[in-house]
Amino acid sequence: MRIGIDGIPLTGAKTGVGHYTLELARGLAQIADTDSFEFVTPARILSGDSKRDEWPANLSVTYREPNSLRKHWWTIGLPLYIRQSSLDLFHGTNYNVPLWEGCPTVLTIHDLSLFLYPETHEKHRVSVGLRRIPTMGCAATKIITPSQAVRREVVEHLNVSPEKVIAIPEAARREFRPMPAEETRDARKRFGIEDDFLLYVGTLEPRKNLMLLVRAFEEVLCTTNLRPQLVIVGKKGWLVDELFAYVERAELGDRLLFTNYVTDEELRALYSSCRMCIYPSLYEGFGLPPLEAMACGAPVITTRIPSIMETVGDAARLVEPTDVDALARNIIDLLADAEARATLSAAGLARAAQFSWEKTARMTLEVYREMLGQEQRV
Repeated sequence: MRIGIDGIPLTGAKTGVGHYTLELARGLAQIADTDSFEFVTPARILSGDSKRDEWPANLSVTYREPNSLRKHWWTIGLPLYIRQSSLDLFHGTNYNVPLWEGCPTVLTIHDLSLFLYPETHEKHRVSVGLRRIPTMGCAATKIITPSQAVRREVVEHLNVSPEKVIAIPEAARREFRPMPAEETRDARKRFGIEDDFLLYVGTLEPRKNLMLLVRAFEEVLCTTNLRPQLVIVGKKGWLVDELFAYVERAELGDRLLFTNYVTDEELRALYSSCRMCIYPSLYEGFGLPPLEAMACGAPVITTRIPSIMETVGDAARLVEPTDVDALARNIIDLLADAEARATLSAAGLARAAQFSWEKTARMTLEVYREMLGQEQRV
């Protein structure tokens, strides 16, 4: 079996979709070592960022340099390559599949935030997405979503058959595991992070609901003698002027720290040493940061929304995504109660262990084989 996988998510600094693409492909290649998997891309993959030397031998890259025919990648370039190379199946891991039927296709739809929360995105992205995603959903042979919540949304909003859509959960990457306290000090020192800190991880964008977190943090500082730091890790996204204007008015000073992008090893150190990880998102397709935090032993507070609840189970504290007071109360309670933090930490570690990229790969491979009419061999 020869499988093509969208390599475009690996051509820049990896975020959620890039990590999904790489971890899934490596997992597939490891469990199906007699099959061939290749990233197909019109742009160069960042080899250093993707650790090419750690890839299985049956995972490769095909780079198709754009020319006058191939510059329209999804409508001309990729379909031409599929027909020339006789791929058995193509998996579009980032909302796109080729629009000619050269082979069966699988499409991963990570979330429908462009449909459900358009106000949290730039207008041009919404305009393009509202046209493109339904087209891709219709063109794909099969659709994968990371949660049952998104599966239901896809069936409802894209008007596709329930039998066409399957939910396959993701997992924390293997890099995320508890780090001894003494080994976290260098990373915290580099960023000026104190021992007593709260952590948020994710892109800075309206859907992540950071205003809720900042307002709750301000309430903690104003109503108690507690003086933790709030550390916000992630690159600046879009539509964040209101957030930064509020931060400036609040005059939180050295109690609030933005780190921008950090390495996996630095992030592991922060997850492992924070008092708690807080993820206040309005909407998610799955919610990887809370699971990554749990895998490192961090107590987690997150929001009571369907996909997040699927991911964290009963191993996190949940608050409504509009309830500032409830978030502040939970922060205060956990800061004051080491035993409660330890209980949440243990529950989170157990919950994170229920997910793995091997499981994700096996479930995905079953979809491939069913589509191609092959017997299950793994």
